[in-house]
Amino acid sequence: MSAAPETILFVDDEEPLRHAAAQTLQLAEFDVACFAEAEAALPRIARDFPGILVTDIRMPGMDGTTLMARALEIDPEFPVILVTGHGDVDLAVQSMRDGAYDFLEKPYAPSRLVASVRRALDKRRLTLDNRQLRAAMGRRDPVEARLTGRSAVMVALRQQLRAVAGTDADVLIVGDTGTGKEVAARALHRASTRSTGPFQHINCAALPADLIESELFGHEAGAYPGAMRARFGKFEAARGGTVFLDEIDSLPLPLQAKLLHAIQNRTVTRLGSNDPVHLDIRFVAASKKDLEAEAAAERFRADLLYRLNVVTVGLPPLAERREDIPLLFAQLATEAAARYKQPAPEISGAILTALAARDWPGNVRELRNAADRYVLGLDLALTSTAEGASMGLAERMAAHEKALIAASLAAHGGRLKDTYAALNLSRKALYEKMQKHGLSRDAFAEED
Repeated sequence: MSAAPETILFVDDEEPLRHAAAQTLQLAEFDVACFAEAEAALPRIARDFPGILVTDIRMPGMDGTTLMARALEIDPEFPVILVTGHGDVDLAVQSMRDGAYDFLEKPYAPSRLVASVRRALDKRRLTLDNRQLRAAMGRRDPVEARLTGRSAVMVALRQQLRAVAGTDADVLIVGDTGTGKEVAARALHRASTRSTGPFQHINCAALPADLIESELFGHEAGAYPGAMRARFGKFEAARGGTVFLDEIDSLPLPLQAKLLHAIQNRTVTRLGSNDPVHLDIRFVAASKKDLEAEAAAERFRADLLYRLNVVTVGLPPLAERREDIPLLFAQLATEAAARYKQPAPEISGAILTALAARDWPGNVRELRNAADRYVLGLDLALTSTAEGASMGLAERMAAHEKALIAASLAAHGGRLKDTYAALNLSRKALYEKMQKHGLSRDAFAEED
């Protein structure tokens, strides 16, 4: 089922004003429904209605402020634009305090009406998108809830994780800094049959060099000076669950040999003991380095690599899935608002497009920091950096154009009219560019 079209409900008891407003808005390619009285417009307003209300204040029967109050009872975030006469400005100002989005004083310029309506629709669209996102997060499986994106690479990634989640196969996750390797590992754990067991995150780069073996395998009392009592290692503590070995390339070579033994035999022997301890755990490892190259340079054990990469999962950088940036940023901003106890932020389509056009060398981690700054009211500093130096000018321009169009399609849920309006293109030009870059609106259409 396709989504209902965005509609402006225009209420005014004067027929010439209704006719003029309808012409102005239709020329700006908006869908308009006009009403001579408030009572007729009220049934159209609903919490999921994808439109806004523009209403005169002074009308017989139910007036505009009463209509606004009734609309805000249905949806407190519903945008209402009030149209006032010269003597009603004070009333309009008070109505703004009561929840009106904007007000227009008669006689208003057609461009002023169009601009106000466009901003109000942007706000409404974002409100509904955020609600849909929050609802979808509650419905989605653990993999999709944690790894958001409609790009082909993210769809393929989720399919791969779901396929391996139900097995006990060990997994190697590779990807650049900030691409979400820990997020993928946790998604894999949550989707597995071990989801009720512990998830033991071990940052191999942060383990103290002289205590690594004790931290991982445990020790008996008296195993070394200061070992006053026996202690479980992190592997034993994770029994029945998943061990995530982050930055595994940081482990010293001697420890790699012992880790290989633990993974192959699913047993560990505590320091100071001769009795092996059985391990019912799954191993997931992660590295930002090319472990095959590290093994070739003899900085990483090849036999450990072959044991770990039963399944290898590659996480794409944001540069390879720019069309996901608007939805991902909206999700991160919503999460940040909850953490900082701030209201859900409004994000315009123009900001989302600019975000998608920018390079993010820190990937999702950098984008999350930007979402935090946005929620806190700080400057996003959206200065786009250069594309890859290996690309020629024509290739860079084509890649940039494709990214902008894809980002705008994603920001507007695949709605072509909103997309070509936001990009200041004609419908024909947008179609031609989408065909040139192999973009389809179906890939960006919002799910019902």
